[in-house]
Amino acid sequence: MEALLLAIYSFFVWLIFIKLKWLPWNTKTQVIVVIIPIVGMAATIFLLNIFAPSSSDVRVFKYTVPIVSQVRGRVIEVPIEEGNRLVKKGDVLFKIDPTPYQLAVNQLEAQIANAAASQRELEEALKGARGTVDQATARMREVSARQELARTRVAQNRELVATGAGNKFDLEQAETNLKELEGQADAARATQVQAVAGEQQIKQKLGAKVNGEFAQVAQIRAQLENARWELDQTVTRSPCDCHVINLQLRPGAFVAAFPIAAVMTLVEAQGQVVALFHQNELHQVQPGDEAEFTLRTRPGGIIKAKVDSVIWAQGQGQLPASGTLPMTGVLTAPPGRFAVKFDVAERDRELFLAAGAAGEAAIYTQHLAAIHIIRKVILRVGAYTSYLILKLH
Repeated sequence: MEALLLAIYSFFVWLIFIKLKWLPWNTKTQVIVVIIPIVGMAATIFLLNIFAPSSSDVRVFKYTVPIVSQVRGRVIEVPIEEGNRLVKKGDVLFKIDPTPYQLAVNQLEAQIANAAASQRELEEALKGARGTVDQATARMREVSARQELARTRVAQNRELVATGAGNKFDLEQAETNLKELEGQADAARATQVQAVAGEQQIKQKLGAKVNGEFAQVAQIRAQLENARWELDQTVTRSPCDCHVINLQLRPGAFVAAFPIAAVMTLVEAQGQVVALFHQNELHQVQPGDEAEFTLRTRPGGIIKAKVDSVIWAQGQGQLPASGTLPMTGVLTAPPGRFAVKFDVAERDRELFLAAGAAGEAAIYTQHLAAIHIIRKVILRVGAYTSYLILKLH
């Protein structure tokens, strides 16, 4: 751009002073002609770097998602292909033989049915135990009433015998009846205690509950849910809209649930665009400012964007936790650059941006808008120079 401006300026100097001779071509005018472009170019570059800063280090970053199987087994299907084909979120990546996991689900479903039947049996047994307790309690009350009556009869007969009005045989009979009833009371009491103990035992079995469910049933149900989850994990699906990279998995291979044993890698479709600027170039930059960038993978193309944020942090500002004093270094390190994150405009969001693509960018601040046109022209000229492939073979 600078060369183009100098060429235009030189044309007008030639036209005015040499061709048309509107002004004299002497020492004074020659000095003025030389000073004007120097001052003008210096002022233009200075203002451009403040109000329309540029970066020659634009990078496209994309997160990668290593895919690891959640369960182990033999791969029976891999319905995707490696390359630039987009895999939608939820698409099947590969399938594992589900037979052993389906059998585990069937087995646990049978166990939970048996546990539920056992629960119903215990509930019926509890009802029977409560009936037995009620019968034993009623029997105990009956024997107690008869026992009280027998004691009264013994006391009455003793008084009659003592006064000579009673029969000794009746007293002995009353005492015998009382002893018999005492034996029946002991037996009824033992039966009542046994019935209550049986009821309490059944209640304890039924009382072990988790969230209102019989503990044994809840335990098997948890195992069943885990088995169903493992069965569902035999089909691995894409967690994002991504491209498949490093696909080495084939039907017949055996995979295991091992965190570092990735079977393929997914690269997200959208990604992030970041440009690195020198520290003194960003004092006028604000989130929302207009921006443009070019990528060498798309020669001649201008991609519209806005400033999402300035990442005001970089490695030289970090002090890791340590028991030693921080090292400043023998030589002064150059100040690090700060990253500016771009939000790609709606019209260009469907463009394919290759991970690792590099290029140039410019930010147009909210000041001195008239000078932005120069930066836009410079950026577009640079974009078209990407068509030049300068190599000798």
